[in-house]
Amino acid sequence: MSIDLSGRRALVTGGASGIGEAIARSFAAAGATVTVADVNGEAARRVADDIGGAAWAVDLSDTAALHALTLDTDILVNNAGIQHVSPIEDFAPERFSFMLRLMLEAPFLLIRAALPGMYERGFGRILNVSSVHGIRASAYKSAYVTAKHGLEGLSKTTALEGGARGVTSVCIDPGYVRSPLVEKQIADQARAHGIPESEVLETVLLQDAAVKRLVEPAEVASLALWLAGPDAAMVTGTSYVMDGGWSAH
Repeated sequence: MSIDLSGRRALVTGGASGIGEAIARSFAAAGATVTVADVNGEAARRVADDIGGAAWAVDLSDTAALHALTLDTDILVNNAGIQHVSPIEDFAPERFSFMLRLMLEAPFLLIRAALPGMYERGFGRILNVSSVHGIRASAYKSAYVTAKHGLEGLSKTTALEGGARGVTSVCIDPGYVRSPLVEKQIADQARAHGIPESEVLETVLLQDAAVKRLVEPAEVASLALWLAGPDAAMVTGTSYVMDGGWSAH
C-alpha cells in the first residue's frame, strides 16, 4: 500500500544530505510539501528546488534564536546532527556543549514551536532521528551518546503529552548509515583505536552487527515515511531500531 502525504507539510532538519535528504525526498514523492532545513543553505536550496519544496538556512546550534520560533508544520523530523570522536579527558567542553545544543536543545525548541499548531489541528507527527547510540554506548562518543539518550527521553515525554491531542512522537534508531556523518569519522576512529582506516568498518563500526553492512539512507527514509503516515497513529513513545542486530547483544 502506498502512503499518501498529500496536503501535509513537513520540516526535515539536516535535510540537505544523508538521511535527511532521503527522508525529504521520500516525503515529497508521497505528496507532502517539504521544508529542507540545513546549515548549508546552498545545499538545502538544491534539494528543495529538486523536490518542489522550500529551503531554510539555519544554524540550529544557535538555540537562543529559536526561543521565540513558531512552526506551522504537520510533520517534524529532527535529524540534524554531527559526530566527534575523542576520549572524555580530551573532549573539548565547548564541543560537548555545541553537540548537545544541536542534537538535544534544538529538537526541544523545534518541538516546542510546532506543538501549538499541531494541537490546534489535532494532528502531528514528530520523528526524532536518534541512533542505536540512543540505547547503547560506544567509547569516545560521550557527547553524541549523551545527546541521543536525551533525545529518546524527550521523544517519550512528547508522546505522553501529545497523545490525547493527535500528536505522536517516536525515535528512529539506525546503526551506522552510509552517510557523510559516518564517512567523516573513519579517520577519527582509526586514530582513537590505533588501527588503519581500512580496518575501521569491519573491526569497529560493524563489529557487533549481525548484518555486516551499512544501513542505506533510503531504508531509514522508508521507515520514516510509514511512521509519518495514517497507519502509524498508534505508534508513539517508542523507538524503532534499524541496526542489523547490533543491539541484540
